[in-house]
Amino acid sequence: MELWRRSWQLAYPAIDFSARLTWWQARWRNELVAHARVTVAEIGDELVGFVTVDRSGYLDQIVVAPQEWGSGVAAALIAEAKRLSPNGLTLHVNVDNARAIGFYHKHGFTVAGHDTNPHSGAPVLIMDWGVAKSSDPPSESGPAAPRTG
Repeated sequence: MELWRRSWQLAYPAIDFSARLTWWQARWRNELVAHARVTVAEIGDELVGFVTVDRSGYLDQIVVAPQEWGSGVAAALIAEAKRLSPNGLTLHVNVDNARAIGFYHKHGFTVAGHDTNPHSGAPVLIMDWGVAKSSDPPSESGPAAPRTG
């Protein structure tokens, strides 16, 4: 819980994430752990990141300890998410999170649409990796062949 709070607090200093811990703990337990695969990254005995991917390929959380930003931990977590969901991933990212958007673009995600975060009301981008679009030609090997780019 502390890793989540610390990472989000640094990304959005104007928001009090400590006040959201009770909500986050319930969401973690009831929504994420109950319905998604959780992969953790550790260096030594220290938890430095995690990613959650549900059966539909929705990537709800990728969190990396601030001291590991830019170190390759997030790239390793995204690679594992792609391995867990080879037919594609979808995620939502706040439109003002330029660092995350750039990271996702670098790892082959494209903007698939716009939405609003139901909790905060903030505008978000819907981003996909490897998800076949209606204009994509069908793959000979089956639906939604992964794209890298």
